[in-house]
Amino acid sequence: MSQILSRRKFLERSIITATGVWVGTSAALARKISPNDQLNIGVIGTHNRAAQNILGVQNQNIVAICDVDDLFLNATHERFPAAKTYNDFRKLLDQKDVEAVVVSTPDHTHAVATMAALKSGRPVYCEKPLAHSVWEIRQVTEAAARLKLPTQMGIQIHANENYRRVVELIQSGSIGAVKEVHVWCAKSWSGGERPTEQPPVPSTLHWDLWLGPAPARAYNPAYLPKDWRRWWDFGGGTLGDMACHYMDLPFWALKLHAPTTIEAEGPPIHHETTPAWLIAHYEFPARENLPAVKLTWYDGGKQPDLITSGKVPNWANGVLFVGEKGMLLADYNKKLLLPEKDFADFKAPAEYIPTSMGHHHEWIEACKTGSATSCNFNYSGPLAETVQLGNVAYRTGQKLEWDSKALKVTNTRAADKFIRPEFRHGWKL
Repeated sequence: MSQILSRRKFLERSIITATGVWVGTSAALARKISPNDQLNIGVIGTHNRAAQNILGVQNQNIVAICDVDDLFLNATHERFPAAKTYNDFRKLLDQKDVEAVVVSTPDHTHAVATMAALKSGRPVYCEKPLAHSVWEIRQVTEAAARLKLPTQMGIQIHANENYRRVVELIQSGSIGAVKEVHVWCAKSWSGGERPTEQPPVPSTLHWDLWLGPAPARAYNPAYLPKDWRRWWDFGGGTLGDMACHYMDLPFWALKLHAPTTIEAEGPPIHHETTPAWLIAHYEFPARENLPAVKLTWYDGGKQPDLITSGKVPNWANGVLFVGEKGMLLADYNKKLLLPEKDFADFKAPAEYIPTSMGHHHEWIEACKTGSATSCNFNYSGPLAETVQLGNVAYRTGQKLEWDSKALKVTNTRAADKFIRPEFRHGWKL
């Protein structure tokens, strides 16, 4: 027991040092469990990105699996024949021996599944961007904090060594005070009109369950299994898909929380589908001894002028910190101090952020011992809210003044329906 307690305290101190965030020990598990015991996990969603999350937790005891497509469900059941199978996640949560839940559904069903799991007393690992709307994200974040349950959002790049070294460089003042950040991703999810043809629903697919709280519409293969990201009813385009990964780095390094203003530009707004490209401008206030920051997101091939003018190397995806003493360019796996000649003799600060045991394993350990996770909802909730606010600004076509505490855009009512969209009848948080 003393070894478990000392390890727990070490992990708590390590993560608090790295992130400044702590969520307390949970009483969610009905049985006493040691770090050497296997955790009984229920997984909601089984293929595509969900399959990667299953790989991340498969060394535990997967006792329940849920998918709205029987083809996917049965294929996964062959790998875990002892697990019980479900099409409806609400029925999975009735299974008494499920101790923790992994949610890897499309964005529009993240919140309903995650909230139901939290209310049932289970810790949750949920894919990014945590939920489909700002209001849903806030409800899930507050519920996890109130219930003191171990959580983790699926931004697995956070566990990489490169991000840790970048955070250390920024926080140690290597490029001086940072007031400007540019984040870009070449990917593009966009396009299309709502299909008019209505093919039959595949016999293996439970279409109404797949729709969940989204507005009712006829089945069409244009929506699933992968293209749901380009439809507003289900996803958030490239911003919703990728920004949590890339904006995580400045959020962490600069201790960001909530923007005060958000403005976006892109092609003409389409009621149904997300834009081919988007540029979103966020302004963050000063924090502690850190100055106010302007952060700009670019996708669909758009890039900051510092790249197009040749002043910064042309990386397809990246994060550029602009400091008073220089710049730092980074992506998932590499980093570069600029101008290179100015940093020829630079010596990096001593490493102080500990190596992660693994993004999924952090959460598993937290479920067992009450240790900390680096991307718990207290941290990842505000990040996901910020991401989704970029889409809100684009869809309203206005610069938004954001009151995070009140969860409200203060200068226009046009944003309200995007901040909190209506759920289809029969669904609620």
